[in-house]
Amino acid sequence: MPEDFERFKAGLSLSRDDIYSALLQENHHHIRIKKPAVAIQGLASIVEATLRLAGSKGFHAMSLRDLCAESGFSIGGIYAYIKNKEDLIHLIQDYGFLLTRRTLRTRTQDAAPGVEKLRAAVRTHLFLSEMMPDWFSFSFMEARHLPPPERQKAVQAAREIEDIFFDILQEGMAAGAFRHVDARLLASLTKALMQDWYLKRSKYRRQEIDVNTYAQSVCDLLESYLQGPP
Repeated sequence: MPEDFERFKAGLSLSRDDIYSALLQENHHHIRIKKPAVAIQGLASIVEATLRLAGSKGFHAMSLRDLCAESGFSIGGIYAYIKNKEDLIHLIQDYGFLLTRRTLRTRTQDAAPGVEKLRAAVRTHLFLSEMMPDWFSFSFMEARHLPPPERQKAVQAAREIEDIFFDILQEGMAAGAFRHVDARLLASLTKALMQDWYLKRSKYRRQEIDVNTYAQSVCDLLESYLQGPP
């Protein structure tokens, strides 16, 4: 029986603290909080408040004072974690890509090459977007407005996610589970199908399509193409 969204949420092995702990390690050079437990909790508050504000008024319209009001921090407290909004962008991008990469690799590493691994990757990506809708929308919608270094980093991180699907397709073809196709193109098309879900939720809501139905449809479409006649 295919995994559904509720079982995915219940079985997700990476905890909130795991992700923020890794985020702290990657950004320890400019975070001035010495106690890890305090820093992790602060990071969580700042990241989650930022995503709420970005969803409600847009990242570029929000100010650090807005962030203080939403997170409960003083300006001095915020400055213990970031110097400016560019640092904040860096934190937000790191958080989402770290979680997505780690979860995709964890959820696919033991799956058999071919259909099983591809299904696991598609469902993982879509289910994560359902758990973190604000971040997925932020990452796509705000990327074009990022400063050049952060924009390049976002493009590279998105390419790494696409590369996971490329590798799964290549592995499936090598194992004889899939017919030979242009794996790079299909990985890009697969990413576009998944983006359609989290960027156009209202369209699918009107059609009464939930994330389980959408994930199954994407899997069916890919499998039909990959296992059909050459």
